[in-house]
Amino acid sequence: MSWWVWLLLALILLALFSLYLSQTAGRLDQLHRRVDAGLISLDRSLLERHTVASEVAGAQLPDPVTAEVIADAVREARRVGTADDVSRGLAESNLSQVLTMAFDDPDEISELAVGLGGDLMTDLEGATRRVQMSRRFYNDAVRACRDVRYQWLVRVFRLAGFTEWPQPFEMDDTPPPGFGVR
Repeated sequence: MSWWVWLLLALILLALFSLYLSQTAGRLDQLHRRVDAGLISLDRSLLERHTVASEVAGAQLPDPVTAEVIADAVREARRVGTADDVSRGLAESNLSQVLTMAFDDPDEISELAVGLGGDLMTDLEGATRRVQMSRRFYNDAVRACRDVRYQWLVRVFRLAGFTEWPQPFEMDDTPPPGFGVR
């Protein structure tokens, strides 16, 4: 074979390799966008849960003392805001545990649902489920993004640029056992 055949073969291989890197970079960009969308969804779900839990506490459900504990947990979760993921996760976990403590009896939840707080209880149950789904969606996106970023070609050619490593959001998002029973 002559030298121009080798040159043509080398150029074809270089073009294919460049195409692979370009597609990988595009995939990584999509994954980073998915992580961002997941974080926005999680923030919105947490804010919705704060709002509904505050309304439940304002209606003094299930009782005034428990309502004050719920209100305190909501205030703490809002105060922490987006300070750092660990503090925020702990505050949100505390709110989940307070809600679990307050609404652990399915019969009591059914009574509240029939009574004054029916819509509020339905809204709280829905908000709690949305937090759970949003966190799962976000953490799945983070895992997929990190899997691609661990590939050696992505690291060698710095296809992620200078973006930060996405971090999973850890919290206790278990809904109260009485939710979903009605």
